[in-house]
Amino acid sequence: MYNYKDMQVWQVSMQLCVDIHKRTQEFPQFEQYELAAHLRKTALSIASNISEGAGRKSTMDFIRFLNIANGSLSEFETQLEAAFMLGYLPEFNEYRKRIAHLSSLISGLVRSLNQKIRSMDKNETLNSYAKNCPILYYVQPGFHPFTLSPIHL
Repeated sequence: MYNYKDMQVWQVSMQLCVDIHKRTQEFPQFEQYELAAHLRKTALSIASNISEGAGRKSTMDFIRFLNIANGSLSEFETQLEAAFMLGYLPEFNEYRKRIAHLSSLISGLVRSLNQKIRSMDKNETLNSYAKNCPILYYVQPGFHPFTLSPIHL
């Protein structure tokens, strides 16, 4: 479990979320429930996935959520480009630079976490994953493995 509020990647994503929320309030009224709303939700999704992953109990889960955040960042960039093409966002290139910076932060954190996993003892990695994976469980001797009911001999 990681403290996401101390992470630069989360702080940058939250600032982007706040900025786009303020900026989309200037979009035409008919776009407030369409493109503007999508932009706000996608920006929030980036920060939310970073914080959710940080709150998970395994580093592998955190990496998975960082990859989801990176996908949301790509979706966000596409929506920003649409806003630019429609004439609502002339400062698109400024946002593009911020997106590139955030993508770099996410990728760097993923690389760092992957190195951490590789440096861990193989058994330690498997044991920590098994403890946190809801699908894997231990069947006690004397119990049927599919029904988990006692076997009567």
